[in-house]
Amino acid sequence: MCIALSCIVFLTACSGDANHLGNPPLLPLSGLTTLAENTVYNERRGRVEVLVKSNHPALIDQINAGAGSIVTAAFDTAGVPATDRPTRIIQLQSDLGLY
Repeated sequence: MCIALSCIVFLTACSGDANHLGNPPLLPLSGLTTLAENTVYNERRGRVEVLVKSNHPALIDQINAGAGSIVTAAFDTAGVPATDRPTRIIQLQSDLGLY
């Protein structure tokens, strides 16, 4: 009886309904996928950080101007879509005091 009850509990945990954990048997795969995605993201973020810090004064000037090769390189490195860049330039210009 205890084994049957345990099997029912485990089977209900494998429902297709949305939950914050996902499908329990797939958690190891989900964890590996998340680890790989975070590694790629952190590597790209590091490249953007180096680019911004090594070109900071010129980058600020180009943000004020609304365009420039360093801004374009930063957007390319960060993977910002071309259609989103004008909006991001405006956002950077409005937040210039933070930099």
